[in-house]
Amino acid sequence: MEFADAIRLVSGIRDTLDVVVVGQPTVVEQATVALVAGGHLLLEGPPGTAKTLLVRAVAKTVASRYSRLQFTPDLMPSDVVGVNVYRADTNRFEFQPGPIFGDIVLADEINRAPAKTQAALLEAMQERHVTVDGVAHALSPVFSVFATQNPIDYEGTYPLPEAQLDRFLLKTLVTYPAEDAEREMLRRHRDGKDAESATDLGVVPVLSAKELVELRAAARTVTVQDPVLAYMSAMIRGTRGAPSLTLGASPRAAVMLLRACQALALLRGRTFVTPDDAKDLAAPVLRHRVVPTPETEIEGVTPDECIERVVRQVPVPRL
Repeated sequence: MEFADAIRLVSGIRDTLDVVVVGQPTVVEQATVALVAGGHLLLEGPPGTAKTLLVRAVAKTVASRYSRLQFTPDLMPSDVVGVNVYRADTNRFEFQPGPIFGDIVLADEINRAPAKTQAALLEAMQERHVTVDGVAHALSPVFSVFATQNPIDYEGTYPLPEAQLDRFLLKTLVTYPAEDAEREMLRRHRDGKDAESATDLGVVPVLSAKELVELRAAARTVTVQDPVLAYMSAMIRGTRGAPSLTLGASPRAAVMLLRACQALALLRGRTFVTPDDAKDLAAPVLRHRVVPTPETEIEGVTPDECIERVVRQVPVPRL
């Protein structure tokens, strides 16, 4: 795919999402980056801030299979990946795939399932296949998980293990919209717009699943000069020695930052990555991969503030 076509498609995805989700430009940008980079996205925010609506809109921008997993404390791994069912007419077991076999998979309230069920996602999110009764089943070539969780509801929730958090490309914080955006939302509902209706989103697919595969391949060829690579590496390594952090970012985080920056460059109409791309994505890529010290948490310092301190200490390269 030519870069001009890739830039056009990425812009089309972002513009389509902007029409559906009002007043969340940063969230829309990061959702587009996750889709184009081929990564998984964790959306965290209070109820009613259009997290599920955003994921439905993302799925509709691509002519793809959308599936939803509602995570609950009694959800079993077989409810996620599928199960072998005995067929009397053929006298053999037949695999019945679970919801994980969609293209765009919404994992709604992902932190409500216990560790055993969360473990079923680890193989799928990293290896992009699942193993049932010793047999590996490949997932979709464009498989992506868009997960949501509520940051203030602790009743009946389970903290996500670090290994699973590390598999999310970005963690996006969804906040309340600005006043003018909220008024626009109300005007739309007054005029008959129903965001709860699956057929009322008004989203026309921008690209096919095959084109998404080609778009992701094009994103990985975006130019990243050695000084920018060194800048990214210095950010990642800086988190490991930061006195405010118990756990720094992993080598996988460096790769995720690179992939995300390449997708963001396309979204911004460029075929090369700049230090500003890395700086803008440092918090979304790293906030769920670092762990502040207990003293830092007591002082009320957030992971984002810890990351900002590290980024400020890294010299910005001149290109």
